Amino acid sequence: MSLPIDCTLGANCYIEDYVDNNPAKGPQRDYTCGPHSRDGHKGTDFALTSFNDLDSGVSVLAAADGTVLRTRDSMPDDKEMRGVTSQNACGNAVLLDHGNGWSTLYCHLKQGTVAVAPGQIVRSGTYLGDVGLSGQTNHPHLHMSVTKEGKIVDPFHPSGEECGQTQATLWESAPAYDKTGFLTAGFSSKVPTLSEIRKGDAHLSETRPDAPIIVFGHVAYAQPGDVLTLSATAPNGQEIFVREIVLENPKISQMQAFGRKPPAKGWQKGEYIGKARLTRDDRLIGHRFSYLTVK
Repeated sequence: MSLPIDCTLGANCYIEDYVDNNPAKGPQRDYTCGPHSRDGHKGTDFALTSFNDLDSGVSVLAAADGTVLRTRDSMPDDKEMRGVTSQNACGNAVLLDHGNGWSTLYCHLKQGTVAVAPGQIVRSGTYLGDVGLSGQTNHPHLHMSVTKEGKIVDPFHPSGEECGQTQATLWESAPAYDKTGFLTAGFSSKVPTLSEIRKGDAHLSETRPDAPIIVFGHVAYAQPGDVLTLSATAPNGQEIFVREIVLENPKISQMQAFGRKPPAKGWQKGEYIGKARLTRDDRLIGHRFSYLTVK
C-alpha cells in the first residue's frame, strides 16, 4: 500500500493512532506494544494539525488498485458530531475492494469532495476526496482501515501475531514509528495530577468566566530536548497564551501544564481551542486538540 493521504508526515500531519493489537485483553497496544492506539481501535489515523487545512484541502488517496464498492458524501463537517450514530460514525467515506477478500475503508471525508462512484476502477494514488470533519471526530483526520475477508488487519502488523514481533508490513514504504507521543491532553482549571489524568478526572469541557484556563499534556517516552508547546485560543481567534517547554529530564510518563488567570472582566464567553504540540528537532511527533466552553 501507498500512503493514503497527501501530506508530509512529521511536518503538517502525523499518525495519531494505530490499530489496537490488544482489543480484548485490557490496555490498548499498538503493533510495537506501545500505547499509541485506543481501546478497540480498528484502523490507522492520519491527523492534520490545523483546521485551516480543511479550507485549502488535503487529498485522500487510494492506497492500492481496486474497485469502488460504496461511498457516502451526505454528512456535514461538524466537530460537535450532531446526528452521528454507530451506523454513520465513519462519516463521509469510500470503501474499496482490492480483490481476494481485501478491502480498505477511508473515513471522515469532507462533505462534497468524494470524487469516485461505486463500480469505478481506481489505481494506487487516485484522488478519493479531501480530509474532513464528518462522522465521529472533532479534529481533522483520515481514519483508514484494512480488512481481509471482513476481519481487521493492521497494515503495520498483518500477521496478527503478538505485538512487538518484527515482521513485514503491507506498506510499500512503511511510515516511521515514534514511541514518543501523547497519552492525552486537554483543558483544566488547575494543574492536574497524574492520578487525576489517569482516572479521567482532569479534563474540563465547560468553565466560568472567572476561572483559570490551563492546558496540559501527558507525554510518554519523551527524549531529552523534545519540545512540548501548549497554547489556547479565544473565541475571537486571539491566542491567549503559548508556552514552549523543553523536556530536559523526560520520564516514561510525564505531565506538563501552563495557563492563565482570568482577566479583570473575566474570559470572553464561547469556545476556546487548546493545542498540545510535541516536536523533536522541529519534526512533528504529536499534536492534540481540545475544546473548552466558557459560559
